[in-house]
Amino acid sequence: MKNSIKISLASVAVALALTGCGTTGDGEGGAPVENRDPNAGVARVDVADAKGTKLPAVLTDPKSILSKRSIYFALDRYDVSEQYRALVNAHAKFLVENRQFKILIQGNTDERGSREYNLSLGQKRADGVKQMMVLLGVREDQIESVSLGEEKPKAEGHGEEAWAENRRADILYVGEF
Repeated sequence: MKNSIKISLASVAVALALTGCGTTGDGEGGAPVENRDPNAGVARVDVADAKGTKLPAVLTDPKSILSKRSIYFALDRYDVSEQYRALVNAHAKFLVENRQFKILIQGNTDERGSREYNLSLGQKRADGVKQMMVLLGVREDQIESVSLGEEKPKAEGHGEEAWAENRRADILYVGEF
């Protein structure tokens, strides 16, 4: 008799555990789930760029400073020079006024240096632009920064002109990456 009670209690416990695992629930009592979808919470607008992504005209109009998306750096440097601060300020202002938009900043280097060095330098460049934008009021969750190192050159070649084009951080809005 005692064994049958133990078996019954064990069966009930297993059934309750399985029932709890199979529910979808309404979110009460469970751990929150982070949404890592870069498009989550991003409102779509009606203006399409050449790639078919939906972006406001101010981001794609060649007459707008916001259509410029690259910040260039001196050799082995990752601080945003005075020449590009107005560009970073303009993108930061847009993001503060349009909190639904998110960006990806890609740090790039020229081909010189080891792979490890270039990945580190590219990350420092992307993070430098991100930090400047955060200081200007952009929420950190609006910005992701990554390093591409030397893997995505803008200019082919092995001279200073090509290298200068490749030492940069590029700003991409959701829908462009």
